[in-house]
Amino acid sequence: MKNVYVLCEGQTEEGFINRVLAPYLLPSGLYVFPIIITTKRTATAKHRGGVSSFSKIRKELQMLSKRHPNEFVTTMFDYYALPGDTPGIENNDVDVYRRIAAIESEIDHDLGFRNCFVNLMLHEFEALLFADPRKFAPHALEREIKEIQRVRDAFDTPEHINCSIHTAPSKRLEAIIPKYAKVIFGTLVAEKIGMSRILAECKHFAGWVEKIKSIA
Repeated sequence: MKNVYVLCEGQTEEGFINRVLAPYLLPSGLYVFPIIITTKRTATAKHRGGVSSFSKIRKELQMLSKRHPNEFVTTMFDYYALPGDTPGIENNDVDVYRRIAAIESEIDHDLGFRNCFVNLMLHEFEALLFADPRKFAPHALEREIKEIQRVRDAFDTPEHINCSIHTAPSKRLEAIIPKYAKVIFGTLVAEKIGMSRILAECKHFAGWVEKIKSIA
């Protein structure tokens, strides 16, 4: 068995890793542990979640990589709203898959740890929930589910749903479902969709999962 530590942004990702990703990878001989990023440390407390600069991500990844030299470290950060000082963030390749791969490569080079490989979610975690809009039942009304499906059908894949303050996947869900609660819905809906469907619909995410499996 090998350990994999996934540095992530918040409780939504933590819940998904614990209840969906980790159980899927366990039969491959992998223990997967989510770690919510510590954005501020004081003498008496740690403040977790949210990322305002890449330097904070770099610091946490360096600490984890050095602490676990014989294990593996990766990430689950949204490409949407990444800090402006992220290595490679200026890349604007029209092919979103080439763009994200280039940015991840730049970050890996910046970090320089053999046991650490970065993963960015296209364009954010909530894109995975568009892999099967029907699974929002019974948490959404039928007309709301149809609207989620309409959004999904307008893009090549869930990972192509664009990123802006108004059109990112989470912003669309919040606009469609008034009672949408990110932390609760994220894990519940993802569990119902299942990894097989998510992997089939989300090419970049599937590539990351395969990379994790390859270290088993």
